[in-house]
Amino acid sequence: MTRIAVLGNGRVGGSLAKALTRAGHEVTVADRAPGAASAAARAAEIVINATPGAGSLERLTALRQELEGRILVDVSNATVDGPDGLPTDLIHPGSSLAEQLQDALPRTHVVKTLNTMLYTVMTAPAALGQAPTAFLSGEDAEAKQTVSRLLGDLGWQREWITDLGGIETARATETAILFVPHVIRAGGFAPFAISIAR
Repeated sequence: MTRIAVLGNGRVGGSLAKALTRAGHEVTVADRAPGAASAAARAAEIVINATPGAGSLERLTALRQELEGRILVDVSNATVDGPDGLPTDLIHPGSSLAEQLQDALPRTHVVKTLNTMLYTVMTAPAALGQAPTAFLSGEDAEAKQTVSRLLGDLGWQREWITDLGGIETARATETAILFVPHVIRAGGFAPFAISIAR
């Protein structure tokens, strides 16, 4: 059992919290109430960033002390959204939210993952007709191994997980979010993941 704090209680955060609780972890969900994120992060071993990406950097930088020594699993994408709420551009072109977070939180182990799929696939990868891919980006090998085990608890098979390397590789997976509006417009709001076929 791992103590996990989920920052963000929307569809993504709520879905992850329920699935991780079912897997036997002690999960706390922090909403936007004053002090909730700070208290949750301080008590956790792993913190999951499921807050809207546009404001994640500011919110998490404010938790620098609480996040020190923790693994921060970043599943958000920092995008400029169009009138329909779908992403049209990146807030950090030439970089990524994960890189910005790692720079701002040097004593936190940032691991980027689960940001290349519809949120329903994060906790039910086997529901797709083909094997999906979960990508990992991060500087700390041990932290990535820990996150891989957490993905296993969410139903991800080991062969479906690809470690891309350092945190700078997150800019590739974050850029992939620009596929999303076109995929949704072409095929509807149905579960999908950007995957590598071999």
